Amino acid sequence: MDPSKKRFKTIDEYIGTFPNKVQEILKNLRRTIREAAPKAVETISYQMPTFKLNGNLVHFAAYKNHIGFYPSPSEIDVFKNELFPYKVSKGTIKFPIDKPIPYDLVRKIVEYRVMEVLSKN
Repeated sequence: MDPSKKRFKTIDEYIGTFPNKVQEILKNLRRTIREAAPKAVETISYQMPTFKLNGNLVHFAAYKNHIGFYPSPSEIDVFKNELFPYKVSKGTIKFPIDKPIPYDLVRKIVEYRVMEVLSKN
């Protein structure tokens, strides 16, 4: 099977396919999300690590030159002033893999996302 077409069943399996440096980033990102959204459920969706809380909460993924973090478009707008150093699009934030990941900002975004999701119920 072509490794690029591997179907992951767990976040651990996904993380384990990357070099050690990237694994550490992904583990820290996962821990940050877990702490900010303790009631969220971990899964794989779209072949990416995903946290669900009344539907999709956030996704993340590793690429050659960046870590993709996928909240929702509303979080991109709310945090746009803090996100200016990063490439962003409608629902995507790209953190360069060779620069420190802003885990505190990720935590704030996830906490905001949790409030947003829970307020819809």
